[in-house]
Amino acid sequence: MKGEETLNQIASKYSVTPQSLQKWKKEFLENAFLAFDLSGATKDYKEEIETLKEENNELAKTLGKTTIERDWAMGKLKSLDLLSKKTLIEKSKLKTKVIPISKQCKLLDLNRTSIYYKPKPVNEKNLQILNTMDEIYTDNPDYDYRMIHQGLLELGYVIGKERVLKYMNILGIEAIRPKKRKLTSIKDKEHKTYPYILSEYHNDKKQVIVNNPNEVWSGDITYIRVPGGFMYLSAIIDWHTKSILAYKISNTMDATLATYTLKEALEKYPKPKVFNSDQGSQYTSYEHTKILKDNNIQISMNGKGRSIDNIAIERFFRTLKYNYIFINEFKSIRNLKEGVKFYIHKYNFKRFHSAIGYQKPMNVYLESFKKSA
Repeated sequence: MKGEETLNQIASKYSVTPQSLQKWKKEFLENAFLAFDLSGATKDYKEEIETLKEENNELAKTLGKTTIERDWAMGKLKSLDLLSKKTLIEKSKLKTKVIPISKQCKLLDLNRTSIYYKPKPVNEKNLQILNTMDEIYTDNPDYDYRMIHQGLLELGYVIGKERVLKYMNILGIEAIRPKKRKLTSIKDKEHKTYPYILSEYHNDKKQVIVNNPNEVWSGDITYIRVPGGFMYLSAIIDWHTKSILAYKISNTMDATLATYTLKEALEKYPKPKVFNSDQGSQYTSYEHTKILKDNNIQISMNGKGRSIDNIAIERFFRTLKYNYIFINEFKSIRNLKEGVKFYIHKYNFKRFHSAIGYQKPMNVYLESFKKSA
């Protein structure tokens, strides 16, 4: 829940699948209110808990000294390092009294697969190819697998097109064209989608021109690679001033990520007239659209596959990755969160932005409140 490790890292650490972790996190968040109503949650089980306490006390007395000594010995065994535990496992079937390997592993609190698994060395070359592909795509989001393949060949990599396509699926990237991108824009067919209404703000060149702060907000989610997997960054931008009003980093990409970001923005700043996003399930979810409706905010969504309709936030993500993420090494999720926090503050308050006459985004945004006061 802290979001300081990726799903893959947590899954590896506790020998569970990433899909299970996503499911558990979702279930926890949906039922988190029970944590604040302890009396109500335990009321029906109070008598049963008291009975179990009494039974437990009686059991402890019955087991006596023998059980205590056994537990002490088991504790010492379980505290051993992985290598020491492996040396204690007896695999020989010739010993008539040998305990089954599955039981031995259970007693030693050892994952059975670790007995047979031979770790493979990390392929640094493949990781380097993935990183390079990510950089090529961020600089050229219109590149398909053939163009990225050509870019890799130009840089000296020996790799086939099929492998490039496979790695693009791993990264969850796809050329920005008239169809939806994978990973961060997965549509849920059961969710209602809304029309794109920013055409009202188009100029003669069909560019979106917003003249005032809080007329249009835009939200989106992007991935950031880290050692061991990926994290997901959700952000909301004010279209006129280009200010980042709220953001959140998580190891899962779900409706909660988008919803929490929206709630934070609305708590800190006046609501917008229009909120624009893509048609991803995070933004079409009941929870997200309900917040917008409750605040009388018009809902606008990109045309199918038209990420360019959300160009303001797309350009911010590109700027963040190109000017900061790619040129820094983050050794932990905590380092990443601190780094993103630092850069967004710099972007908001210290970095000149050409779209607003080389002024600083948040300064322009906050100055608008003084003029309207």
